[in-house]
Amino acid sequence: MSDNLARVLTADARPQFTERPGADERRHIEIVSPSTHKRPRIVYALSAVACVGAIVIAQLLLSVGISQGAYEISALRASQVELGRTADSVSEDLIRVSSPQSLAANAEALGMVSNSTPAYLRLSDGAVLGAPTSASGGQAGAVSLVPNSLLTGVPLVTQVPAGGQGASVASGAPAAGTTPVAVTVADGLPSPTTR
Repeated sequence: MSDNLARVLTADARPQFTERPGADERRHIEIVSPSTHKRPRIVYALSAVACVGAIVIAQLLLSVGISQGAYEISALRASQVELGRTADSVSEDLIRVSSPQSLAANAEALGMVSNSTPAYLRLSDGAVLGAPTSASGGQAGAVSLVPNSLLTGVPLVTQVPAGGQGASVASGAPAAGTTPVAVTVADGLPSPTTR
């Protein structure tokens, strides 16, 4: 109680506590016999053991599944590293074979001759720039290239594969002995008509 409330209450207003009649008597306690119906404790024990066993088995299966996934991830990462190395090796081979020295050597092996005095066609008016002359045999273009030591031992292409890119390019080229047709351009570059 607070101090203010204690001062307000007088001795008459305070509650009076009285003892109950018969409080001095001893209470009577008697032993109750056990009930005739017992709960089946073995059923509860078996169900608890079965639940714990099911939880343990589920945890083991989950652990095995997770570890199997980890092994698969590890194998895939190793495969990815190996494929990356293979891709790097193949790209280095591609860069080496697509060098100007390799292309010139392969073109010469196929019978192509480089022209030391090229001529150009200006498409806007159809004018020929430069003095077109026939190319002479020899290594006029290959001599000016810097030798590539990485190309030693790389086989040269000596035949065009049937149905390859060389066949389609050769079929579109004019036959020997025919004169090229002059292209007349009216306004800018020629373009196909589209819908």
